[in-house]
Amino acid sequence: SSQGFLYTAPVREQGNIYKPNNKMMADELSEKAVHDVHTKEIDLVNRDPKHLNDDVVKIDFEDVIAEPEGTHSFDGIWKASFTTFTVTKYWFYRLLSAIFGIPMALIWGIYFAILSFLHIWAVVPCIRSYLIEIQCISRVYSICIHTFCDPLFEAIGKVFSSIRATVRKEI
Repeated sequence: SSQGFLYTAPVREQGNIYKPNNKMMADELSEKAVHDVHTKEIDLVNRDPKHLNDDVVKIDFEDVIAEPEGTHSFDGIWKASFTTFTVTKYWFYRLLSAIFGIPMALIWGIYFAILSFLHIWAVVPCIRSYLIEIQCISRVYSICIHTFCDPLFEAIGKVFSSIRATVRKEI
C-alpha cells in the first residue's frame, strides 16, 4: 500500500489519538471531559478559593470601631452604628464593583495578557540566550584561568611546601 509514497506513517495497534482503531481507546477518549479555562463553571459561593483577600474580607465592625470598658454609648446608637457600618460596607462594595468591576477586569486582563506575552516571547528567550552566551564565555574564562593561574599557584604551592615548622616548648 506504500506504492508511490516516499514515506509512510507508522501504524500503531491502537491507532492514533484522533482515529483510534480499537473500541477501548475510543471509549477512553470519549469519557475524558475537555475542560476549557474560558468556559469553566465558576463557584458563586466561594469566590476566593485561594484565600488571596483573607485580610481584607475579614474586616468587621469590631475590627474598626470598639468602645473600651467605661466608655459606652447608648445601646441603640451602638446597634444603629453596627447596622449602618455593615450595610454601608456591603452595598457600597456592591455599587463600586457594579460600576468599576468590568472595566477593572478588562484592565487587569490586558495587563496580565501583556505580562504573559512579554514573559513568553521576550523574557524567557532573553534569559536562555544569555545563558547560552555566558556558557561560551565561562569556557573561555576557565581555559584562561587553567592556562595562566594554575601553573602560578602550583609553583607557589611547591615553594611553600618545602617550609617546615616545628613548635618547641621551653620551660
